[in-house]
Amino acid sequence: MSTSTSSEPHTGTIGHGTNAWHYSSKTGFDLTRPSNPQTGPMKPNLTIQTTTKPITINPSKSALIIIDMQNFFLSPAFGRPPGPGHRAVDQLTQHAIPAARKAGVRIVWLNWGLSDQDLVALPPGVRRAFGFVLDTGEARDKHGGLARLEGLGAECGIVKEPRSGRKIDAGRLLVRDAWNSALYPPLDGFFEEGSKLPNRPDVWMHKNRMSGMWGPKTECEEFLEEQGIKTLFFAGVNTDQCVGGTLMDSFSKGYDCILLSDGCGTSSPEFAQQCFQFNAENTFGFQTTCEDLAQGVSTM
Repeated sequence: MSTSTSSEPHTGTIGHGTNAWHYSSKTGFDLTRPSNPQTGPMKPNLTIQTTTKPITINPSKSALIIIDMQNFFLSPAFGRPPGPGHRAVDQLTQHAIPAARKAGVRIVWLNWGLSDQDLVALPPGVRRAFGFVLDTGEARDKHGGLARLEGLGAECGIVKEPRSGRKIDAGRLLVRDAWNSALYPPLDGFFEEGSKLPNRPDVWMHKNRMSGMWGPKTECEEFLEEQGIKTLFFAGVNTDQCVGGTLMDSFSKGYDCILLSDGCGTSSPEFAQQCFQFNAENTFGFQTTCEDLAQGVSTM
C-alpha cells in the first residue's frame, strides 16, 4: 500500500476509456465522462453536494427516475394515511422536479403497469406480494390473512375519488391505464405538463416487477441507452422495495446511482429506509436531497 505525501488535490481515474469517473480531493467526483480528463468536466455541468463528496454531472446524460407514485400506493381511497411517501411528493414537487426541468435533466415516470400478457407470466413470488385467492374464492394477503383485494390484475372495485368525492371504478390492480395505477395528484399534473415539453419531454415507462431494470433488457433500459443517459437520480415509493430494487439493478448494469433520500419513502419501519440510505451512499453510489439538487441547479 502506498501513501501519498503530495500536496492537495489528490486525483484519480475510476474506470477505463470513455466510461470513467474522475476524482479530485478538492472537487469530488466528476461523472460527466469527458474524453480527456485533463480538460475537466464536460459542459454544461452542475455540481451537487451529497452526504459524502460533491458530484459533477452532465444534465443531458442524466435522468430523474420517479417510481410508483401511483394512486394505489398513496391515495386515501385505498386507506393510505399521510406518511413518508406523501412527504416525498412535497419535496419532489417543490424542489426536484422544477430543478430537473430547469437543468434539462430528463424525467422518467417508472410505474407498475401490467398487461394481460404480463399477468400470465408473473411468477408466484411476485403475485403473492400483492395477495392471492384461495380455491374457495376468498381473498388473502401475502401471509394468508383475510384481505379485500384479490391480488394483481383483480378488480379493485368502486372507490371514492378524494378530490371530487365522486365514486369511480378503480380498475384492475396495477394494470396499465386503470385509475389505481394512475399518478397520485398533484404528480399527475406535473407529468401532463412535462409530457408536452418541446424538448426533452417527460416519459412514462411501464414495469412488471419490483425493479424496472430487471432481466436482460427492459423498456426503461432501452430508453436510457437510446438517449445516452448514464446518471440516474432515484425517487418514489417504496424506498426499500421498488425504488431500491431498480437502483440496485441499475448499479449492476453500470449506471451512476444517486438516491434522493427525501424524495422517496416507505411504509416499512424506519430502519428499512435508513438501511437503504446507508447502502446508497456507501456502496451503490451517492445520497443527496431534493433541495441539494435544486441548489446545485441554481448555481449552473
